[in-house]
Amino acid sequence: MSKSSLVIVYHRQPNEEVLIDGKIVYRTNKSPNGIVPTLKSFFNRLDPDAGAWVAWKIFDPKEGVNFERVIHVDDPNGGYTVSRLPLTAEQVESFYHVTSKEALWPILHSFPRLFHYDNVDWDTFREVNRLFAEAAAAQVEDDGIVWIHDYNLWLAPAYLRRLKPNVRIAFFHHTPFPAPDVFNVLPWRREIVESLLDCDVVGFHIPRYAKNFADVARSLCNVTTEGEVEVEAGLSPSGMALSEPRVPAAIRTADRLVRLGVTPVGANPALIESIIETDESKALQAQLLEELGGRRLLMTIGRTDYTKGMIESLLAFERLLERRPELIGEVKLLVTSVAAASTMTIYEDTQRGIEGLVGRINGRFSTLDWTPVVLFSNAIPFEKLIAYYSIADICVTTPLRDGLNLVAKEYVASKHGRPGVLVLSEFAGCAVELPQAVLTNPYSNRSMDAAIDLALDMPAEEVAQRMAAMDKVIHHYDLARWADQIAEQFDSIAAEAHDQKAADAA
Repeated sequence: MSKSSLVIVYHRQPNEEVLIDGKIVYRTNKSPNGIVPTLKSFFNRLDPDAGAWVAWKIFDPKEGVNFERVIHVDDPNGGYTVSRLPLTAEQVESFYHVTSKEALWPILHSFPRLFHYDNVDWDTFREVNRLFAEAAAAQVEDDGIVWIHDYNLWLAPAYLRRLKPNVRIAFFHHTPFPAPDVFNVLPWRREIVESLLDCDVVGFHIPRYAKNFADVARSLCNVTTEGEVEVEAGLSPSGMALSEPRVPAAIRTADRLVRLGVTPVGANPALIESIIETDESKALQAQLLEELGGRRLLMTIGRTDYTKGMIESLLAFERLLERRPELIGEVKLLVTSVAAASTMTIYEDTQRGIEGLVGRINGRFSTLDWTPVVLFSNAIPFEKLIAYYSIADICVTTPLRDGLNLVAKEYVASKHGRPGVLVLSEFAGCAVELPQAVLTNPYSNRSMDAAIDLALDMPAEEVAQRMAAMDKVIHHYDLARWADQIAEQFDSIAAEAHDQKAADAA
């Protein structure tokens, strides 16, 4: 099998496996949005069959690996190779659910008090990262590009660099990246950072996270930063909780120049607008409006995770009904809290807390013809979610910390000129792009209460002005722009590699 010029490494497979008439058929993921379809779109930029994807697939060691390790997939993004890395359920539990979620996740989100070290098996984390690196090395051309995604693969660049010294390595963080005083709680901090410094480019959503990484690298390693640049005005260089006025362009190590990329992932407004205009969506929107009966709809959408601020949003809604009894029967809150596939106690506690709050609010305030809160514990299909967004008066998106948060952007895209108010946490990465939202501090009851009151009472003219400004932003920083910026980074590091090769030959 020929090697690939671009290998994407991400823990999830890019397709679905369906058993039809006793035969496995590979299908495109049902959901048209999310990180997987976004990443697959990069294969459209390559020659046919020039791309590859590395992900895990669980196997039973008693039965052995009973599936093809490497398959070829055809979908709307063209043909590409998928390398399925066999991992046992025990490896996945240790590497992903324990080390990644119990030790690394709380530090990334600046919750050091929730950091758990005792259950971590760092040797298994190393082993799995090494296996991912080996699978990527087997697929990539000697001077191709390997694009690694997210913190659970922090150690893969170091292993890959040893296996393929001339390969170009890019890494993208979908999470926040904390300042040194928080990050350095991790006992493996130096090993992690040294691995990331084996990359050619390390990417982040917003300037603050890139600056934090540079500060961490300087605190732990003998490196310098180069080419400090002004943050563009569209990413709020000053005045906000996550503002950062200047960011180093690169980190210089003894061996290489590591570029720092700042590229916030965008929504896909064109896709969202096309969904809203379908007959099916229009019919659903009309049905939902009829069911609301003139009531105002608030929405808060997210996974079951203590970082997402779902409990804080529910408490704010409860205080709203206490504070403004005239709204009883006149407003409704739709909540989705989709449980992760994990047995982690802290997520189970969060889910129980959410369910308990919903029960308490409904028990306190329900009438015969009105229930204040509707809770969905299963994911709402994307097309249906977009219809909900399009008719919702207010979207309350108040994570305690978030790398970006696409919910906020997708809500704005779904309005497309229609009135709506976005209540947004100052600590969501996308807040630096959307200062026109009603910004709030989810750690403060007063701030949350004031934000929701403002959203409910805002004059129509101001609602329209804010939404129009945010609509302009999400059309500018859209998914296509993100893809173009990443492609430019890839072209740049490939050109540097070519120039270096020519210089060495001379």
